[in-house]
Amino acid sequence: MSKILLINPSYRDSYGSAKASIIDPVFPTLSLLTIAAVAEQRGHKVEVLDLSFMQYDYRVIREKIVSYKPDIIGVSATTPLMNQLRDISVLAKSISKDILVVAGGSHVSAMPVESLKESMLDIVVVGEGDATFGDIADGKPLKMIFGIQYRKDDSILATPPRPFIHNLDDLPMPAWHLYDSQFYKNKISRLLAKHPPLAMAEFSRGCVFKCDFCASKNTMALGYRKKSPERCAEEVRAMHKFGYREFALADDIFTSDPAWAKAVSRAIINSGVKMAWSCTNGIRVESADDELFRTMRKAGCYRVAFGFESGNDKVLKMFGKGGKASIVKGREAVRMARAAGIDTTGYFMLGLSPDTEETMTDTIEYARSLSLDMMKFGIAIAFPGTPMFKEYREKGMLRSYNWDDYFIYSEQPLFSHPNLSFEKVQEFAKYAYRRAVLTNPSFILRRLWRGIRTKEFFWDAYYFMKFITAPSINNKTHTAIYFARDQWPVYDFEKQPITFYQARPATNKLTPELIQGVTI
Repeated sequence: MSKILLINPSYRDSYGSAKASIIDPVFPTLSLLTIAAVAEQRGHKVEVLDLSFMQYDYRVIREKIVSYKPDIIGVSATTPLMNQLRDISVLAKSISKDILVVAGGSHVSAMPVESLKESMLDIVVVGEGDATFGDIADGKPLKMIFGIQYRKDDSILATPPRPFIHNLDDLPMPAWHLYDSQFYKNKISRLLAKHPPLAMAEFSRGCVFKCDFCASKNTMALGYRKKSPERCAEEVRAMHKFGYREFALADDIFTSDPAWAKAVSRAIINSGVKMAWSCTNGIRVESADDELFRTMRKAGCYRVAFGFESGNDKVLKMFGKGGKASIVKGREAVRMARAAGIDTTGYFMLGLSPDTEETMTDTIEYARSLSLDMMKFGIAIAFPGTPMFKEYREKGMLRSYNWDDYFIYSEQPLFSHPNLSFEKVQEFAKYAYRRAVLTNPSFILRRLWRGIRTKEFFWDAYYFMKFITAPSINNKTHTAIYFARDQWPVYDFEKQPITFYQARPATNKLTPELIQGVTI
């Protein structure tokens, strides 16, 4: 049996002092709970150290490692959290060289070789980590574990890609019991959770669309896999059992199969469990359907977020939004959701690869015109593993490889845009909130009426004061307390090549040429 410590890095500097900090997402981390469930199923002992709600401080991690004495440390990291992962790897090895340090997540899946070379990690899990991490915990010979890259002497070895999980119902129930649900009751923003404590859930994995800024396919593949409605309802019952009173869906395109989404909603209704829930990750506007929204509302869904991204149809097509997403479809989707009694949130991005000043103005005016209850503007960032990153890298347009700078509310000049300066994009980000929120009478009146109607007026007033006093983008330096930044291995991204990730279809078929390990 292995003793496993899973670490969720701090989100504090990612959201920082920007307006988005009022919806800092503090809740149990689903990606860790899914791999923990497989490890526990195989007889291993697992604990989780969650740093999401606090500033990164290596002393907290060191104290936990020394007291718990894990055999394996697992860390999941997106690009903005990569430097914390590097620091954790150095810290763990300073305590004991025998601790196996394993990383997963979108960043290391996108650049596994580079991630190993700029850290003291032992193993990087590429793609879905559920079964892969379980095999590592079991002590299976590394060369026999599909879907990893690892150190051997002075070399880095890669095994064949692991087939993606075809039947998601085969997965054990996420290990929600590893978190104390009541601990999170007062840590999450009330703008994100109506009835905390909140848990994250996934009813499906993957996406079939190819937005050039999206890194989700690094881990979830190009494709779409769904759990059965009965399994989804079972997960709702489990969350409720462990004290959660609300859940948010992590699914990328939950409503893209309306018949299935309706069946899921009806299964939740039939379960008899009363839980509030929301689609906070953004759903496709062309999937809007009156009956679907009414059924979701009856099942407890009170908010849907739409990934509008742009207010210009030409831009939507150029960056790869795909499908039938359009400005008109967006308006129809908001109308249908509101008619069903569901709150609406809009996600918008500025500085998309085809953007100009004119198209960013279109986006801001579009946001202002929609009957949204909440909206969020972010700066499009070229994250590793995305087509946007590859294009900008090949054209010499990337200006930073300091991963602490890579968050969508950054003031750091991360790239040279084909049509815009980074400073101009930041200028529009500030203007967006001023134009679409602060000087938008219809939005303000809508929020006032909503606050009175839902009896959440005082929460709205509290967060509004925080909103108007916060900058649109972060304007503070990072405050992470690192263990030994001077001991981090360095990889020269300016001079060295990068192994670009290629999104694979979610298939279970391995061709003969894939069954050959390669030395890198």
